[in-house]
Amino acid sequence: MPYAVTNDNVRLYFEEAGCGTPIIFLHEFAADHTNWEPQMRYFSRRHRCVAYSARGYTPSDVPSAADVYTYRHFYSDALAVLNHLEIEKAHFVGLSMGSYSSLQISLNAPERVLSMTLAAVGSGSSLENLDAFRAQCRANAEQYEAIGSEEVAKATREAPSRIPFLLKDPRGHADFYAALARHDAKGSANTMRGFQGGRPSIYTMTEAIQKVPTPALILCGDEDDNCIEPSMFLKKHLPAAGLAFFPKSGHVLNLEEPALFNEMVERFIALVEAGRWPARDPRSMVAAVV
Repeated sequence: MPYAVTNDNVRLYFEEAGCGTPIIFLHEFAADHTNWEPQMRYFSRRHRCVAYSARGYTPSDVPSAADVYTYRHFYSDALAVLNHLEIEKAHFVGLSMGSYSSLQISLNAPERVLSMTLAAVGSGSSLENLDAFRAQCRANAEQYEAIGSEEVAKATREAPSRIPFLLKDPRGHADFYAALARHDAKGSANTMRGFQGGRPSIYTMTEAIQKVPTPALILCGDEDDNCIEPSMFLKKHLPAAGLAFFPKSGHVLNLEEPALFNEMVERFIALVEAGRWPARDPRSMVAAVV
């Protein structure tokens, strides 16, 4: 099995397909590398596509120490995969947790990023509710340790942001949660405690975000309530960002609406590679009326 090795000697399982300009896919908390299959099949026709399972997600390693699951570890791991594959820079396509890592790479290693697609980004960012969100993450971690992934999957399958997926594609939804039930409980607990419950809110990074020149496509389901305001915030502050809402859609955009997702990302990447996705022209901004 192919593995990349991180700076702290964690092995990350990856799969790749196709050739051309590289695209690397970064999954969400409840997913793993397999959930990018509709995109791997589609984009590998024209691009070199890479999907990997994050630390804590088998068949990648599951470190036992809880303190090696920080957001810094996760974005550094993506760069380790690129380094292993000798890829200088790539288009980053992330969902939720993967979007946050993609944003962090653009903040800390912008020379490695051709573009970033930030789908379902920003859940848990509200400063007003941040303490409560972090407490919930700790409780969720304890739940994984107490009852295991299979029981957690049963308990979370009808979370509000997952209902649109269930209504559109019951079979796909069932497959998704069957996969979640097989996740390593300790890895999920550590990720929930370290990454989800420890990452800084995007609202605390306004000044840094305003300096990011990376072309960005922000995608959000209009029924993914926790991501709507963060998506609009990023659209406002990222200089070269575009924003699209998917109608009647929740959190798992790449699986809920794979054709629309692929179409939007393909168009975005084509425009970036043609040099036609610039920073927003100041003339398009409405001046405040005094």
